Parts: sequence; C-alpha cells; structure tokens
Amino acid sequence: MARADQAAGRPLDRRPFQVQVAALRKQNGATRDEHREGVIEDLGAVSVVVPGGALVLLDLTLASYPGGIMATGTVSAPWQGECRRCGGPVEGTVVAEVRERYAPVGGSDRDEEAYPLTGDELDLEPLARDAVLLELPLAPLCAEDCRGLCPTCGANRNTDPCSCAPPGDPRWSALDALRDGGSAT
Repeated sequence: MARADQAAGRPLDRRPFQVQVAALRKQNGATRDEHREGVIEDLGAVSVVVPGGALVLLDLTLASYPGGIMATGTVSAPWQGECRRCGGPVEGTVVAEVRERYAPVGGSDRDEEAYPLTGDELDLEPLARDAVLLELPLAPLCAEDCRGLCPTCGANRNTDPCSCAPPGDPRWSALDALRDGGSAT
C-alpha cells in the first residue's frame, strides 16, 4: 500500500504503525481489525535481514479489555540471508503469530510484560520488530539437501564437481599403513 501511494503521488505515511484507540477503549470487549504496513529500518539478526525498504505487514484484531488493548494476529516480512552450508543466497518470508497486550504507562499497577499504551495511541512498531526478529531463521538453508562446500578445495558441491578425497583420520594412520603395504605417512 505504501509503495502504491508513492507511485500514485500520494504522500507516504510517516507513522504507519501508530493507531488511535480512543473509541475502542470506551467499551470493554469492543474489537477492530487493523491492517498496517510500513518499513522498519535495521531489522535483522546475524546473517539474515529484512531488506531495506521492504514492507512489514500487520494483520491484527485489536480488542479492548479493562485497562488495555489486546492485539492478536500476524506479522509478516520478507527476509534475505546466506545459506549456512554453501554460503549462497537464501530468501523467504517470515510469518509470526502474535497475541500481545498494551497497557497504560505509569501507575502502581503497571503491567511490565505489556507494550506501552500512551494515552489513546498505541505504537505497533515494537510489536512488529520483536515478532519478526524472533521468527527470522538463525541458520537458513538454500535447500534441505544442500551439500555445502568442499572442505579441501572450497568448491560448491551443489553446482561444481569435486574429486577431492575426504581427509584421512589420523587415529587410523597405523592401520592405514598396514593396509597400504607398510608405507607409513
């Protein structure tokens, strides 16, 4: 949606994850569906990142409860990384299920495990960031049967032929010498 707005000449929403919830908070049990999308900068971990400029999508149902708002739904974003075996490029989409509370800031009965609800506005960006970071693959593979790199010559065994013999185990060198006719190495 944000990219379509830019292409159509409409201004890009600078705060796509800010939600006004005054009307929702007036009645306990009231619900509202929210679809939000926007860019979250510097979103990644180790060798996996959400590409710069990629949209993070939120499809949530907001429900009021005494003292706060519950956000339930999904957060999704594309990711790119490096295969842990061959070092080749890998990409995919992360989809995280969320169910989080937003509670008012301050007071003696502050909910330490809830996201802050400031006045009648809540910020969905920290929820989206946390959900994506927790679901990004730590060690992605380009394919389940990726053969990786040859430890001797460095060839990608998925695409390049490799005739390197596996290195011998030094613990068996005495037996290897007997098998090879007595020529010890």
